[in-house]
Amino acid sequence: MNMNMDVVQLVLEASWPVQVVMLLLLAASYVSWRIIWQKRVLIRKTKTASDEFESSFWSGGDLNTLYRSATRQKDGSAGMASIFEAGFREFNRLSQAGDVSAEKVVDECQRAMRVAQMREVDRLEQGLATLATIGSTSPYVGLFGTVWGIMSAFMQIGNMQSVTLATVAGPIAEALIATALGLFAAIPAVIGYNRYADKVVRLEIRYDGFTEEFSSILQRHARAKSKVE
Repeated sequence: MNMNMDVVQLVLEASWPVQVVMLLLLAASYVSWRIIWQKRVLIRKTKTASDEFESSFWSGGDLNTLYRSATRQKDGSAGMASIFEAGFREFNRLSQAGDVSAEKVVDECQRAMRVAQMREVDRLEQGLATLATIGSTSPYVGLFGTVWGIMSAFMQIGNMQSVTLATVAGPIAEALIATALGLFAAIPAVIGYNRYADKVVRLEIRYDGFTEEFSSILQRHARAKSKVE
């Protein structure tokens, strides 16, 4: 066998189980890179939208104006604005209902904001479990292909009268490509998972802080309204 064979030739000459493993790993790599790109775009847009909303919120503007602005944000990256919208919508509903204690108003608003926050976090976390699965299983899938390829290579070698380095190099190189593809699929997936899982956690902490701060503001509004009534 020619010692100068290229990688493509090695893949084409591999046994069909090894070729199936290689195709699976290439597909897994494509899926992981697609998720990584989608998470990058989504989290960046969500963080930017949350920064802009938080700046507007703490600038001291009218809450009703801010609420109308939040309801018009339909680009899928509302982030903190959607939590504010859920809480303020509930506050307006209970305020119009009348005869509701300030404590109940705040509790219901917090519940609405927590539900909105869970939806936001779930939206941000979609795909991360797939990255984790690809990152943890791809090396083992590649190793399976390598073991199968080496096993087939030794079975072929056993039927030969004489064995040289050139005879062994090709089949073993074919098998080792599966391990390389396993690492090629796993490493970006692990890095992407760790990076974006950390970013989601950081956004979730910001959401928690905003929910608590906005709850305090709503509590003051509710108590002031109950005193007037």
